[in-house]
Amino acid sequence: MAVREILKMGDPRLLRMAQPVTQFDSDTLHLLISDMLDTMLAAEGAGLAAPQIGVDLQLVIFGSNARNPRYPDAPRVPQTVLINSVITPLSDSENNATFAEVEDWEGCLSVPGLRGVVPRFARIRYTGFDQFGDPIDRTVDGFHARVVQHECDHLVGKLYPMRVRDFTRFGFTDVLFAGNQASSDD
Repeated sequence: MAVREILKMGDPRLLRMAQPVTQFDSDTLHLLISDMLDTMLAAEGAGLAAPQIGVDLQLVIFGSNARNPRYPDAPRVPQTVLINSVITPLSDSENNATFAEVEDWEGCLSVPGLRGVVPRFARIRYTGFDQFGDPIDRTVDGFHARVVQHECDHLVGKLYPMRVRDFTRFGFTDVLFAGNQASSDD
């Protein structure tokens, strides 16, 4: 169990496609997940993808069992290990909007000190497996949906600035949110 170095934007390893996990419930996988949790917690992140620590596997972790000091107003997201994920956008049945998107601020541990407004699907279904190979199938919205989409983007070599549409709403955290400590990176 160790805190690993988080790769920063500009490192070409962040742009690679992650490979599917083929062996579940192994000592190697459990050690990797433990290191990822230690790394995410040390950085006070909301999630972390294996490619962010230089491991080309379709593995993300997200959520927390406690309130994150960097996201005091965000609803809790269950701590999850998600492997070989598939995300399906869902329509918003209340408003009859097909695949509605919402924009909100995002940051990233691989893009320290910056934030931007990113469009994400408002409601998604995600499927995959946990570290034991047991299936996961959840339908979520809001912050939970945003975190999952953000982390899974790392599996296909995308960083959130690649999704920013309006660069007048992208910049340094300390400038954009002067005096607001809850607005640091994801």
